[in-house]
Amino acid sequence: MNLMTGMLVTRYSYKHDIVFRVKNINGNKVLLHGEDIRLEADAPEEDLRILPEADVRKRQEEIKEKEEYSYRLFRQDYQLMKEKKEYEHKNQEPRNLQRFQLPVKVLHIDGDRLYLKKCIELYQRLGLQVHGVYVQEKDLPFEIDALIQKVQPEIMVVTGHDAYSETKGSKKDLAAYRNTRFFVEAVRQARSWSSNLDQLIIFAGACQSHFESLIRAGANFASSPDRVNIHALDPVYVVAKVAYTPFMEKVNVYDVLKNTLTGEKGLGGMETRGLYRTGLPYIETK
Repeated sequence: MNLMTGMLVTRYSYKHDIVFRVKNINGNKVLLHGEDIRLEADAPEEDLRILPEADVRKRQEEIKEKEEYSYRLFRQDYQLMKEKKEYEHKNQEPRNLQRFQLPVKVLHIDGDRLYLKKCIELYQRLGLQVHGVYVQEKDLPFEIDALIQKVQPEIMVVTGHDAYSETKGSKKDLAAYRNTRFFVEAVRQARSWSSNLDQLIIFAGACQSHFESLIRAGANFASSPDRVNIHALDPVYVVAKVAYTPFMEKVNVYDVLKNTLTGEKGLGGMETRGLYRTGLPYIETK
């Protein structure tokens, strides 16, 4: 088999359940990254099947359909919220007054360049400003302070790849996870910049991450309560829900999760105040 980095493959031993990209080949050991989920895995070369082009197209269509469904759900929620606020303003203010809104600053740090690109495209589609940075998971503790100081975000996402291995320990043991410890340390350092959970809102984790440790470290939202895989775009929907919830309202955790592709088995979090702020009057620049 002529295996090369970047190829899409599946594993015979797991009945071809997940599509991976070949990240690195070291002898017979192949490092794999999920194509649509934030999972990292190793496999021997003989366990891998190169995905035929017809299968690639079919799976891409299925994933695209799921992504569009989540996007439509979010847009429906956003439209309802917008109409509710506009109705309140019309009843409270003179009609000739126009409002403006303050953009929310998002810092998205990702351990996968392709996922980062996909996420940035979705942020832009949802009308959010984002500063996206690629950082390998193991380097997060060394990069986090400088990035926060530079961007001064109101929302921070720390994600990439992760995986739990039963052979390395119990689910309580952080040593049994590929990258959770790096996410935890990054969250802990970020939280030292702002101890207030409503002033710096943090999403952290990836597939199968140790949810409890991330929450204890100071994350508002994290993965993965049931140690299941999460979709590459799930962090963006969590961020968008917080960014478009009025700051006088709490973000209902279930409302956040229902528009993600993974749901409550893969994501969880705490009540958090929204960040959507409007002001008046709007002055047109001439």
